Amino acid sequence: MDPAAVEHGTGHGEAEGEGEAHTPPVRARFAVSGVFFLNGVILASWISRIPAVKSDLGLSEGRLGLALLGAAVGALLAMPTTGWLLPRVGSRTMTTVMIMALAASLVLPALATGAVTLALALAVVGATNGALDVSMNAHGVVVERWYRRPILTAFHGFWSLGGLAGAGLGGLIASREVDPLPHFVAVAVVGLPVAFLLTRGLLPAGVDRHAPEEHGEKRPRTRVRYPLPIVVAGIMALACLLAEGAMADWSAVYLEQDLGTGEGLAATGFAVFSLAMAVVRFLGDRLVLAWGPVAFVRVSGTLVALGLATGLVASVPWLAIAGFATVGAGLAGIFPVVLSAAGRISGIAAGPALAFVSTLGYTGFLVGPPAIGLSADVVGLSVSLWGVVALGGVIVLLAGSVRERPAPVPVPDRVARQTAGQRAG
Repeated sequence: MDPAAVEHGTGHGEAEGEGEAHTPPVRARFAVSGVFFLNGVILASWISRIPAVKSDLGLSEGRLGLALLGAAVGALLAMPTTGWLLPRVGSRTMTTVMIMALAASLVLPALATGAVTLALALAVVGATNGALDVSMNAHGVVVERWYRRPILTAFHGFWSLGGLAGAGLGGLIASREVDPLPHFVAVAVVGLPVAFLLTRGLLPAGVDRHAPEEHGEKRPRTRVRYPLPIVVAGIMALACLLAEGAMADWSAVYLEQDLGTGEGLAATGFAVFSLAMAVVRFLGDRLVLAWGPVAFVRVSGTLVALGLATGLVASVPWLAIAGFATVGAGLAGIFPVVLSAAGRISGIAAGPALAFVSTLGYTGFLVGPPAIGLSADVVGLSVSLWGVVALGGVIVLLAGSVRERPAPVPVPDRVARQTAGQRAG
């Protein structure tokens, strides 16, 4: 079937009253964008209330840190499991279930009575978010195939917007001294029906689950083998998200500790970094289309290295902040482009491929900042952050792995039969 016909809603599935047989990609694109946005809102709602939960439970920084590990453990366990489930269940079903589960699970941290119960609650939140991360990216890759042009980076832009909206709303609610429980209940009550309505616009359940058989490929083996291009993509994801985690956790500390800024100006460094990342994510797809993914990733990796190097050699805080903004612009599109490339690699289904890459990336995001902290105790923070500059070089060197690979447009069973019937007639 011609994707253009699908995009404009002229496919035969709709003409015959089978709306579920094929959803126009325009609607699916809106749905995936909405899911990414809602995911950002939910997570930022929790993050904005961490200080309140810490205070309510009387936790020290150390006990809070241990409790927060629950989310990491949950995510790292859920991501590979989701990769195994996706070829069997489909990304539509997984995305639908997990965005609703995440909205509902937001209430759990507010019900915790101590560090242990908070860790258990966050393990559930982390598991649902990890599963959703893999599922919605897998579905985004399928929608991108229909469009036959890059659109995945913009989805991540909507996640950034959702994060900004959730953080802003959370800060406003916190300033009015509203307890976390009614805040989280309100987000869940609004989020659940919104999630239900959004996911009705996703592509049909069989669009990715049955795609291998429809194009003459064998179904994924029970035991997944990861080809070398997937391993390389995973290394790039690890480097990218490790750098992002380093900026999230250490940019403000560097500005305050090494450059002597005040606390407010130090916080501006990460805010500018985040804003630059959000803006470039909405421009990234056009740049990938114009330059090609390899050139885009090489330029992005170069910006990461040069931006952070500028920040580390600058003696003026605002020049360092400008460097951090450059890092944000560089990191903005790398991970989405890597995911898009991973979803097109032959020899492995998109679900397990994206799960593997996401798990490695998330591991870098979690492990990198503590490793930098340990290194900083020995050689200093500035020297430790030069390792992140080197990660930009690694990304540049491995950029060739995101070279475009032709991927067939997945066609749902009923749409394929209808198209075949029309050709026969």
